[in-house]
Amino acid sequence: MFIQHVAALSKRRIVLASASPRRRELLSGLGLTVDVIPSTFNEDLNKASFASAGEYAAETATHKAIEVSSKALSASQETGEAAPTLVIAADTVVEIDGELLEKPASKEDAIRMLSLLSGRKHRVFTGVALVLPAVTDPLIGRSPLLRSFHECTQVEFAQLSPAEIEAYVATGEPMDKAGAYGIQGLGGCLVKAINGCYFNVMGLPLNR
Repeated sequence: MFIQHVAALSKRRIVLASASPRRRELLSGLGLTVDVIPSTFNEDLNKASFASAGEYAAETATHKAIEVSSKALSASQETGEAAPTLVIAADTVVEIDGELLEKPASKEDAIRMLSLLSGRKHRVFTGVALVLPAVTDPLIGRSPLLRSFHECTQVEFAQLSPAEIEAYVATGEPMDKAGAYGIQGLGGCLVKAINGCYFNVMGLPLNR
């Protein structure tokens, strides 16, 4: 579990490959200071080629972690800044009826997503990739050491009226969130129940 490594990691340079303030907040809550280097990976993997939403999210996170790890190492060589000990990347998707919901493309798309989730249960998957750039992977005999996993949480929405959905979308909160809602914000009012890790729905499971 991550908690047993917090003391050691608090003295090392950690890079978060995400611009998400929620993920940074969760890591800060563990007592960790992180440098943020957002990934520019296009997130254009073919969803149909993956057996599950969780595998898709984990592979997307892996691409983000590898890209940012390489970027951070190059920058450290140029500037003399300490190389990162650990690079953390994550990707969150919502799955319902076999459809993967990422960030809405427009307000109309957000309304469509929320209408689809209304009064029903869905699953939230967060894939996490961890890269230790300077550590040799015993499986392949070279660095970096990379490991990934995914976590699933079931979420049940209350029955939402069109007016409630439109009011929530009008706040702007859904537009940068998978499935068009944020459980830690106003979107929490839409949630009737969850089964699994709450922080997973926020974007970074802490129980692993």
